[in-house]
Parts: sequence; C-alpha cells; structure tokens
Amino acid sequence: MSLYKDTIKGIALLVGIAIIISVIVNILSPKGIAFFGDYTTGVPDPVQKNSHISHDREIYSVKAVKEIFDSGEATFVDARTVEAYEEGHIKGAKSFPVNDFLDLIDMFIDETEKDVLIISYCSGRECDDSHKLAQYLEDEGFKNIKVFVDGYPAWEKEGFPVE
Repeated sequence: MSLYKDTIKGIALLVGIAIIISVIVNILSPKGIAFFGDYTTGVPDPVQKNSHISHDREIYSVKAVKEIFDSGEATFVDARTVEAYEEGHIKGAKSFPVNDFLDLIDMFIDETEKDVLIISYCSGRECDDSHKLAQYLEDEGFKNIKVFVDGYPAWEKEGFPVE
C-alpha cells in the first residue's frame, strides 16, 4: 500500500510541476494564450497578449468586403508572404508582407493617401499578420484601416475576383 501512495504522490507532484511550467511558459510567450478575453466572436480576443488586435476595425462578412471592393474606394493590402501572394491574392491587392514592413513602408506612404480606406487581410482567422499590419499602418498615421478577418481563403471560396 505504501508503494501505491508513493506512486500517486509522485504522479501528483509531476502533474503539478508540469502545470506550473506550462503557465510560466504561456505567460512569457508572445504567442501565448490569453487567460482572459472575449471568446464569443469565434476569434479569441487575446488583447492581453497581442495589443495589435482591435475588434473595432474587424470585418467578418465576406459580402461586406466584396461591396467595399466593388466600390473601388479602398486599397487592399495582403499581409502574407510574397510567396503566398504570388500563389493567389485578391484582385488588385498590394503585397505588403508584415515581416517586410520597414522595407516597404516608405514606398507605401508615397503611393497611398493617409485617409484612404485600407483593407488588410491574410490567411484567415488563425493568422494575425493582417492585425499587425493594420496596427503598424495606424502607427504611421493611416486613419481608416479595416481587417478582413476571414482573409484570402474566404474570398477565394466565394469565387470573388483573384489574381
């Protein structure tokens, strides 16, 4: 019976240590899961972990984005990699990989009015590059930025114009 109790205690100790380590790693990781947030929209609101998320600028409706596209009054920017952009993108969208922001921002500023509507998108709800790009553009003085949350996969699935 003593061996059984020692085994249970050992397992409990290991599980406790594993939980403590996982919580610490999650807290320290910039991609960690937020402990508190709004999980009602289908997309976790990890504001505590990623301050670039702003639900005020998000557009969830593919049809609403298509109406904006049809109006011709917005600049669409693809925050994905150049390779992903070249495989397919929303027709007329500019390639603006978020990881190349510093290399591309001066040219973008020269070509784009600060008050134009900008629609940033990437690979859907699991990708936060469009949110990062939107925040970086806002930091540069662009005032009217929206994030197409479902991104290129939803656009393509609807059969909307692509290149």
